[in-house]
Amino acid sequence: MFVTHGAVAIDPSVPVPCWGLSEKGRAQHEAFNRSRAVAGVRSVYCSNEQKARDAAAILSARVAAAILSARVAARPVVVEALRENDRSATGYLPEPEFQAVADLFFAHPDQSVRGWERAADAQARIVGCVDRILASDRTAGDVAIIAHGGVGALLLCHLLGVPVSRAMDQPGRSGGNYFAFDIRSRRLLHGWRDIATAS
Repeated sequence: MFVTHGAVAIDPSVPVPCWGLSEKGRAQHEAFNRSRAVAGVRSVYCSNEQKARDAAAILSARVAAAILSARVAARPVVVEALRENDRSATGYLPEPEFQAVADLFFAHPDQSVRGWERAADAQARIVGCVDRILASDRTAGDVAIIAHGGVGALLLCHLLGVPVSRAMDQPGRSGGNYFAFDIRSRRLLHGWRDIATAS
């Protein structure tokens, strides 16, 4: 499954990749831990951004408790290539401006919008990274990949075989969603669902 981090503690004075989960975000992931959706998870991978690492630590604790061994899956595997699309050229943007630029990012995947990483490049990176993770994972169980909404939407477009489109973006504005696909066939099992209300 591909999971996006929940709500973050926004601080314009701190680089975006260093933002951690807010109290709401932590509550979202704790709720996810109580759902059947994660019952089969045996390995957790995450982006190197703090919010994703926070979310992965919460899920990893659930996995370790489920298999009664702190040595197995007690720590998520941090994978740098799972990062969000590179937006360092602009840094923090107020919400209305960010949404407008994000619209352009998805609408023009072969162009760099205001210095952002191109959507086409971010998609190739996330697809390649997920393929490498799934090819090398030796855990007998489900795999959880915790990352970000932008690259998640790009991965979803790839899995569905459709052009890059923001129509595939996660619902809402605070994150905390997931979709699932079959490891072998890459067939989508279900689209975006809210982690806080997962059953």
